[in-house]
Amino acid sequence: MGLGYPSILAAALIPNLWLFAAAAAVTYATDWYLHQKSSYLVNRLGAVRLGLPIRFLLRELLLILLLAREGLADHPLFYAAAGCLLLFYGLQAAQGALATLVRLRRTMPVVTRNIDLHAVRVPDAPPRTLLHRSGEKMLHADVLMLAGLLTAVLSGRDVYGYAGVAGTLALGLLYILALAPYLRGRHRVPAAGAVLKAVTRWLGEYQPTVALYFSGGKDSAYQLNMWLETLEHLDGRPIIIMRERNLVERLHQTTVPVLCVPGGQHLMAMDLSTIRVTLYPANVGKNIHMLREPSMKHVFIGHGDSDKLASVNPYSKVYDEVWTAGRAGRDRYALAEVGVRDEDIVEVGRPQLAPIAADAPKHPVPTILYAPTWEGWDHKAGNTSLLLAGENIVRRLLDADRPVRVVYKPHPFTGLVNGKAKAVDARIRKMIAAASAARAADPRWAGQAAETAGQRSAARAELTRIEARLAELTDTGRPGSDEAETSRTSLADPHRLAEVRRLRAERADAHWRSLGWWEHTVVTGSAPSLYDCFNEADAMVSDISSVVSDFITSGKPYAVTDSAEVGAEEFKRQNTAVRAAVILSNSAAELDELLDAVADPAADRLAGARRELKRYLLGADRPTSQERFNAAVHALAAKAEARNARVARKLAGAEIAQLDGEADGVVEPPEAATADTVAEQGAGEAEPDAPAATGPSAVDPAAVEATDADPAIADAAAVAGASAEAAAPTTSAAAS
Repeated sequence: MGLGYPSILAAALIPNLWLFAAAAAVTYATDWYLHQKSSYLVNRLGAVRLGLPIRFLLRELLLILLLAREGLADHPLFYAAAGCLLLFYGLQAAQGALATLVRLRRTMPVVTRNIDLHAVRVPDAPPRTLLHRSGEKMLHADVLMLAGLLTAVLSGRDVYGYAGVAGTLALGLLYILALAPYLRGRHRVPAAGAVLKAVTRWLGEYQPTVALYFSGGKDSAYQLNMWLETLEHLDGRPIIIMRERNLVERLHQTTVPVLCVPGGQHLMAMDLSTIRVTLYPANVGKNIHMLREPSMKHVFIGHGDSDKLASVNPYSKVYDEVWTAGRAGRDRYALAEVGVRDEDIVEVGRPQLAPIAADAPKHPVPTILYAPTWEGWDHKAGNTSLLLAGENIVRRLLDADRPVRVVYKPHPFTGLVNGKAKAVDARIRKMIAAASAARAADPRWAGQAAETAGQRSAARAELTRIEARLAELTDTGRPGSDEAETSRTSLADPHRLAEVRRLRAERADAHWRSLGWWEHTVVTGSAPSLYDCFNEADAMVSDISSVVSDFITSGKPYAVTDSAEVGAEEFKRQNTAVRAAVILSNSAAELDELLDAVADPAADRLAGARRELKRYLLGADRPTSQERFNAAVHALAAKAEARNARVARKLAGAEIAQLDGEADGVVEPPEAATADTVAEQGAGEAEPDAPAATGPSAVDPAAVEATDADPAIADAAAVAGASAEAAAPTTSAAAS
């Protein structure tokens, strides 16, 4: 890119037709390559006003300069080229406007999954070739003009130039004509009002009781995906409410209805009155659009449980309750003193950890997982072991006296803000690749490799088959479909989802069988997952993050690096999750203790401490985390019903008092009656010392607490309101 455009300029000034043609070809190729690879340079060039349209225009202007330098400034071909350039940019403007308009008219106010929108007609999307990177395709139509004009100059036959000019203009016009039909009504999605009306009708039929609310950046989808199976096993009628369109395609398959509402005004206008509990995996500003609903209870569930500062965010004060995995989470908030009351914390365990096995795989050579976290936004030395200790850790594992297999799984964000971390990661990968190649050539392992070659080959074939079948099952839309069409077609299929999950489990097993149990490897991407790596490992080395807290579920030995070098005792005091870990310095000299514990359980002096720490961090094994989570949802839903019933009684009482005042000739100003109501709605709960309600409209607290979150809970407010209305004539008569 840096050489191509200066070369075009030089070729135009010399002039040299062959150099111009070669340099132009290079610039076309580099532009195509950068866009195919989604290179960061594409955005950087646009930021400095060298975006794609400018680069194409520059090349075309230099072509005009070349023609002038070739002595064709007074030739009709020169005027044809200049006229083509002007007309072509007019066509580009028209094509860009049409493409944008077609996209806008295909954009619905919501994106859905597993929601039946049969009440509105959503037509099929236009062919992908028309809208995908449409601007880039239109710009490339100038290739015909450039090729024709250069050929005309080289051959002396103007007909080639006129043919190239005509071809470019014809291609541009054809593109516009191909787009135009998709502006017609039969290709448009219904108006926003019709779509929102259909969603409202569906909400009335489904009547969700529990919502998982999520907003975040494009790389944060994992924070939501980790809760999908937990939500699927909830009693009641769950729903996922999202705010960003680009996150829907990153959502894993689920049977739970998904409703993405990008517009805050649309979300706040929806009838979500049947929802009693809303769960929040992340602290983000858009949570306010849901937190404003007083008829439901709001819970922060987070997306991990660790000693990082994010686990005691002061923002958590806005929620009715904060759910933590175990006692450790409660103690963190008490220690941090950020305003979260102890009575608002509920220990529910971590339901997502159910797939983590407690048994080691028992291979002849133990597997050590190295899973460092990333460097973080603040560049603190203690964030990751990768920078100061990573290479030492891997080197000591590879050179251990008793052979081990190393599985290296770096954090997906590694190197995002610190180039040094990316460089270390690259060096570690090279170390592992070299060690793996050396082990393959070592006679000690060659026999094992030959003996298991057939099994590994069969596992690779099975892996290929599983991947192909998963691709079929997960690609549920028509090729080229857009988000509107996918919203229409993506209805839940429990059988397909069950097969997908079975195949994912088989894929993890086939992946490990395709490798030798002695073979070092680097794991990236989503498969095998982190938990699959946990199950394959005999021990782990990691950093302060939720990875450590999750691995403790397995009960296996683990080590954590004190990268900031605060000292082992201070490190344990500051970080709960490392109290049963082997603490490593940046030299990683302490790794022998971890390897001894793996080789001989009798030498594992921290086994008892790990069991105690597991209970402290994650709670008891019985009842299960899923059962505790369900119970917490039921209990909080009952509190929401009790609150709604109290408000209904107060509203009914205020109306009765006003009617009685009118009967006696004393009319209380409406403002006085509504002020208390507003205060009650803002508070959400009655004060602890408020007197219990009596009379026909009273709600038995015990009955409320025992109420289930499914249909009965959804109707409790209506029952309370009916009771209040039934009591009204009696109260009025007594007052008269």
